[in-house]
Amino acid sequence: MGNARVAGIDRGVCVVTGGAGFIGTATSAALADTFRRVVAVDNLHPQVHESRERPAGLDHRVELVQADVTEAATWDQLLSTTRPDVIVHLAAETGTGQSLSESTRHASVNVVGTTQMLDALVRHDALPSRIVLTSSRAVYGEGAWRTDDGAVIYPAQRTRASLDGGEWDVPGAQPLPMSAATTFPAPVSVYGATKLAQENILRAWANSLGVAPVVVRLQNVYGPGQSLSNPYTGIMSLFCRMARAGRSIPLYEDGQVRRDFVLISDVARAVHAAATIAQPPLETVDIGSGEHQTIARAAELIAEHYGAPMPHVTGQFREGDVRHAWADVTTAAEVLGWRPEFSLREGVEQLSTWIDAQEHIPEL
Repeated sequence: MGNARVAGIDRGVCVVTGGAGFIGTATSAALADTFRRVVAVDNLHPQVHESRERPAGLDHRVELVQADVTEAATWDQLLSTTRPDVIVHLAAETGTGQSLSESTRHASVNVVGTTQMLDALVRHDALPSRIVLTSSRAVYGEGAWRTDDGAVIYPAQRTRASLDGGEWDVPGAQPLPMSAATTFPAPVSVYGATKLAQENILRAWANSLGVAPVVVRLQNVYGPGQSLSNPYTGIMSLFCRMARAGRSIPLYEDGQVRRDFVLISDVARAVHAAATIAQPPLETVDIGSGEHQTIARAAELIAEHYGAPMPHVTGQFREGDVRHAWADVTTAAEVLGWRPEFSLREGVEQLSTWIDAQEHIPEL
């Protein structure tokens, strides 16, 4: 392969932070097919990696460096022997609720982990041609809504008092799909705020130094390979485990919360496209399933699959959650040539089949 170029990028070295995680593992084979060398940097945090061992799904061609992206020494050691052509920056703390009680941890990984990487790239004169950042729909907060008279508004963050009172929706308005082209970011969680800061830091740094920043904002990613031991992510896998055990799935709020569940294989294709497309997009790209579902509908499909009792509404809620969220994926089709391939029903089948095949399924 040498140092040949393919699809407009250097087919040399790709560094993937958080590369042993859910998305990194799913993307590893395609990246290894494209690049001469792929290096995954991951601290194998026990919240995600219960055994702290190399994931079985991580392509065997990928070199795994167990290290912490928040430490300068990690980058000094890596960049002393490695010159990345492309960096895929996946490393992040992702728990929306957890970010309210562990704000420092989220800021450290998501913000400081990013700045440590950028400082080291300058320090070692090792600027890549592009950096792909996986951001989140959490940067939009409640997003934009259209009132009955046609005005577009941005609702304030839902308060504890309003949620206690069961005030779920915005009176006289309907939510709009989230699009970087039209939706102003206004995060309502610490997690979302750190991801928006991460985006802004990367763009300011990269545009100043001639590195192409590619930002993809992901909706709710789920599917085979997702950690079953992490209590802060993976509502779909949690629902599957409940239904598998013959339990009725509890639905927060009134069950009509809307989400955009996008299957991991679709996300992996999007991330690979962002890392390898000849012309890196200037636009921020939203990645979702192309449709939205209520939480109740997702739970019903899972209950149906397992023959479990129908879900039930609890009226409970989680601080920091938004009411509705789904993506307009038009830009992804235009600039990445990417479209989602799998419906929610197909994704539920894939996820449940994978869970059923696991030797160890954590107790609920």
